[in-house]
This record gives sequence, C-alpha cells and structure tokens, in this order.
Amino acid sequence: MTDAEFGLLTSVFLWVYGLLSPFAGYLADKFNRSRVIIISLFVWSVITWLTSYATSFETLLATRALMGISEACYIPAALALIADYHSSSSRSLATGIHMAGIMVGQSLGFIGGWIAEDHTWTHAFSIFGMIGILYAFILFFALKDPPYKKELHKMQKDKSVGFLKGIKKLFSHRSFNLMIAFWGVTSMVTWTLVGWLPTYYKEQFDLSQSIAGLYATGYLYPASIVGLLLGGFLADRYGRSNNKARILVTVMGLCIAAPSVFIAASTDIISLAVVCFILYIITKSFSDTNTMPILCLVVDPGYRATAYGILNLFGCLLGGIGLYLSGWLHDHHVHLGQIYQVGAFLLLGGAILLFMVRPRFKEA
Repeated sequence: MTDAEFGLLTSVFLWVYGLLSPFAGYLADKFNRSRVIIISLFVWSVITWLTSYATSFETLLATRALMGISEACYIPAALALIADYHSSSSRSLATGIHMAGIMVGQSLGFIGGWIAEDHTWTHAFSIFGMIGILYAFILFFALKDPPYKKELHKMQKDKSVGFLKGIKKLFSHRSFNLMIAFWGVTSMVTWTLVGWLPTYYKEQFDLSQSIAGLYATGYLYPASIVGLLLGGFLADRYGRSNNKARILVTVMGLCIAAPSVFIAASTDIISLAVVCFILYIITKSFSDTNTMPILCLVVDPGYRATAYGILNLFGCLLGGIGLYLSGWLHDHHVHLGQIYQVGAFLLLGGAILLFMVRPRFKEA
C-alpha cells in the first residue's frame, strides 16, 4: 500500500463522516436516539468484523466508507441523548465524561497493534467486531430514550417535519450561524495543530521523528481528559446562576488556548513549548464538552442532533482545508511556527464569535 492509498483510507472516512452527519443527526431527532445509537454500533461492529476479511485495497476503501456512515450516526445521537437525560446541573460534565471515554478508547489503540503483532492484523478487527456486536445486543435491552422524549418524537412525526425544512429553520437563527462559524474556525486550527505537531517539534527543535512524535502525542489524551472534565465541571457549577455560563467558560478556555499556542509557536525552549501545548489542549477541550450543552440553549430540543451534525459537517470540511492549506504553505517554505501563530489569532476570532451567541432558551 502506498502512502497516497493509506492517506485516502482516512480521507474517505472523513468525507463520508462529515457529509452524512447532518442527515444522521436528523434521523436521531426524528426517531428514537437510543435506537440510532444501537444500530450505529451494530453496523460499525459488523463492518469492523468484515474488514478482517478484506483482501484488496478496494475492499478496505469500501469498508472505511461504510465506517464513516456508522460513525456519522453515533456522535450527534449520543450527545443529544445525554442532553435529554441531563439537566443544566450535570449536562456539561456528563458530556465531558462521554467524550473522555472516547479519548480513553483511542488511547488504548495500541492493543489492536499488539494483537496484530502477535497474530495478524485481521485478528484485531475480528475480535473487536465480535465484541461490538455482542455489546449492541446488550444495549438493545439496556439503552432507552427518556419517557418525555418519546412524546416529543410523537409530536415531531405528527408535524412531519422534513429534513430540508429543519435545516432551513436552524439556519434562520443568527446564534446558530455564529456557532457554525465558531466551530468551523476552531476545528480548522485544531486539525492543523494536531496534524502537523510532530513535524513542528522535529523541525523547530531538531528532534528525530520518533522523539518528535512522543513529544506531540504523549500528553494528548491525558490533557484532553482533564480539560473535558474540568470544562464540564466549571460550566455546570456556574450554569446554575448564569444562563451564559457555558458560553463564557468556553470563551475563557479559548482566550487561554490562543496565547498558549502563540507562545509555543514562538519559543526555542522545548519545555515551554510542551507546557503551552498542554495548556492549549486542556483549555481547548472546554469547547468539546460544552458545544452540545450550548446548542441546547440555541436550538429547539427536537433539532439538537441535526444541529450538531451540521457543526460536524463544517468542522470536518474546514479541518480538512486547514490540514491541506498548512501543508501547501509548508511546501512553499512557510514555517509551521508562523502557521500556528496565525492559528492563535483564529482561536481568538472563534472566542469572539461564540461570545456573540445569545441563548434563546433558559437552562433547564
């Protein structure tokens, strides 16, 4: 497999995931969120299991595209279901715990590599696929929508709200459009920073590729988990007395993250760069744990998953553009440090956009 083919496997997943996210979110709004989650897990598991039987690049490419469909259905439905179950006193922290769980799972990816090393790469896909199928059957009996949500679904079906009509309604609200801009800008910066960070460490501090990779990723998951939980805790605590607390906590995080990136991109002291990048990851994670709770203040309850799916779409598109554009600039001899410095100002722009968001609903 060539490097281009390997990159295409990731790109196809990202394109399908991003493009289908709004429609997948709509399905979670229109039907039971729990059933969408279970079906998503079951399909993901079956595809993972079938991947173990792939014998050509074309087959692998097809399974990655199908994987994008199942993943697109999960996140909007899961975050919307969490928002349904949790009131303002625990909504952000509950979201943060869920996102932290995803981080823990990603950090355990080495287990698949270990299985592949001791056996073959197909064993890992086969084992995790079967585990997922079993778990989907367990969730079929254990995971349910809250009772009041079922009544909301009934009302939606009676109104026969279509996908395009729902999209039009969401885009008619200024605050939702501001959130799209905020999420798109911050996603562009995040994808660019994380995607090129090993290369930045290698070039800026004259490190080997392996050591640079360790500096770039060694603290990624622990710092993200700390930020998700801290951002959720702060937003829930102050959200009881201030209807804009979730917005303000996220804005505060971005206002710390931006100068942290700028300093890290400007220094020749590697320890300072590491500390600043860790601070960036912690405070930027406030956005991840509070975006769905903020959407709950901006969009109607029946459109939460669709709204998050739209944010996902723009985040993926602009994130991919950021990765490509930064690579193009780097090829034309623009230093990554300069690109990161621009990213710091974009983070401040994202903070301003989010600060302009006005809640339409009170915390509940």
